[in-house]
Amino acid sequence: MCGIVGHLGPNNPMDTVLEGLSRLEYRGYDSAGIAYVDDKSELHFYKKKGKLANLVSLLEKEKHTVVGCIGHTRWATHGEVNDANSHPHTHGKISIVHNGIIENAPSLKNELASEGFEFQSDTDSEVFLALVTSNLKNGMDFLPAVSEAFKRTDGNSAFVVLNAETSEILAIKRGAPLVAGLHEANSDASVSSDPYALVGSSETIYFPGDEVLVLLSKRHNDIISFYELDGTESKNYKSKKQEMSLEATDKGDFEHFMLKEIYEQPGLTRDLIQFYLAGDGADLLNKVSAWKPEKFHISACGTAAYAGMVIRDFIEQRNRIPCAVELASEFRYRNPLLREGEVGLFISQSGETADTLAAQGLCVENKMKTLSIVNVEGSTLYRDCDENLLIRAGIEIGVASTKAFTQQALTGCLLSYAIAGDLESEEKKKTIADKYSLLAERIDDILARVDELKKIAEEIYNYNGFFFTGRGQYFPVALEGALKLKEIAYVHAEGYASGELKHGPIALIDDQMVNIAIVGPALFDKTISNIQEIKARRGVIVGLGPKGESDLDDICDFKFDLNFDGLEELSPLYVNVANQLLAYYMAKFKGTDIDKPRNLAKSVTVE
Repeated sequence: MCGIVGHLGPNNPMDTVLEGLSRLEYRGYDSAGIAYVDDKSELHFYKKKGKLANLVSLLEKEKHTVVGCIGHTRWATHGEVNDANSHPHTHGKISIVHNGIIENAPSLKNELASEGFEFQSDTDSEVFLALVTSNLKNGMDFLPAVSEAFKRTDGNSAFVVLNAETSEILAIKRGAPLVAGLHEANSDASVSSDPYALVGSSETIYFPGDEVLVLLSKRHNDIISFYELDGTESKNYKSKKQEMSLEATDKGDFEHFMLKEIYEQPGLTRDLIQFYLAGDGADLLNKVSAWKPEKFHISACGTAAYAGMVIRDFIEQRNRIPCAVELASEFRYRNPLLREGEVGLFISQSGETADTLAAQGLCVENKMKTLSIVNVEGSTLYRDCDENLLIRAGIEIGVASTKAFTQQALTGCLLSYAIAGDLESEEKKKTIADKYSLLAERIDDILARVDELKKIAEEIYNYNGFFFTGRGQYFPVALEGALKLKEIAYVHAEGYASGELKHGPIALIDDQMVNIAIVGPALFDKTISNIQEIKARRGVIVGLGPKGESDLDDICDFKFDLNFDGLEELSPLYVNVANQLLAYYMAKFKGTDIDKPRNLAKSVTVE
């Protein structure tokens, strides 16, 4: 959702903040703004709806001497998209930026308005500014003024507050992403909603717990310090060295981050198997596999939920352990049956998805063990779960997830192997490693034949609608293929189990409807029969299936040959790469903003 960056130090904080905000553009936003303190302790702020470039153009007209700076890219929740509702919100010597929702904002706003505060926006965020300024007006110092304001807000939020009077920055969060960074040699300190914004500016990254105040100040021996709400020193944070390089946030020779990330998948597959079979991940897999739960409750959102469906198939088929896959946004409200001997398995790229975090909390309340499959070490989900399996995908900048989906599913498959005891035998470990290597080779083959998929995309991108179909283990990637196309090409697309079309959706079939049919070796004849039903109603057929099968070749208007031999349970992840490339090139032909699709955010941190 919203992107936050704050910086204090001698090395032009505004440049650092703007660079950080540019890194967070992938999260999705509709306006941008900054506030800064100059060397005379004066507060300045600039904000503009639209892209970050609009703000940069505004700033180029001014001269700036900057001591401390905060910035924000807003994804609107309360109030329409305009300059007034953009962040930062400023009053007197105080400016704030906010990520999340203040659930009790209406009552607080009425109270503060009756006390004489004049609100300048329709946002809930400005309520926090009013609370802080009211506390300062009543004689509180900066830290307790922010602390007491925070105590009065309900809901998951992260706030960053700039005080021009003291040239200090305070940050605090509850159930929302917030990290801090330090470059000790340069006496620079930063805060952000995303660690990727701090690449290059911070040597050490800190992950504060909920309700921990992070103070950036030149008035103390340590430029960065941590406090509890009562003002006492806090130890409730974790730290790690910054491991990411600037190269990871560069597109290189690729036109879009999404395409780069699709091409990274073979290498990541090889690295993952090395880490979990021969590296530091082996002991963790063995530890988690010893849990032997009665049941897995798999909870996630969007693409991660479809990865959860793939993992369900792995575990139920190999381990015969029941798995319930739940949308995290519905999990709590369904009042699910949860028992102490069961395990909650939570899947997230960012580890900050609000609904997934809430689902994890419910499992903890029911005394269940919780496990994450997550990309970001140190994220909230990572800290909250009993154990974590990192997917090791590196930064994924494209809003539409590609490599994270593959790594999530492959990590879940390794968990299934571990539960089955397959990692205790060197012979079986070699068989697993060979299968992962074969998957990487087959994905390499798809990438080498990308022009074939590009040509199909060019032929079909202007049709009215798209049905992705698959049976059995291919049903989840039919859902994921449709989602990918919706996300970046803005077309009507649906994923269906092949046998379900005749139970209603087939009414939509005509000569302007395309069926992208995933046809694997299993249930081949039944799947062909389902495609025949669409063909008989003049639907356009794009087949993704085995080479040399005349029954399939004859029925397809367009065909992309796939080699499923030897892949077995990993084959859905193989065919899904073809889906990703079809979506990418269809979006490119339509001219959409592929890396930053409209209305979408990379990390959904509000319910």
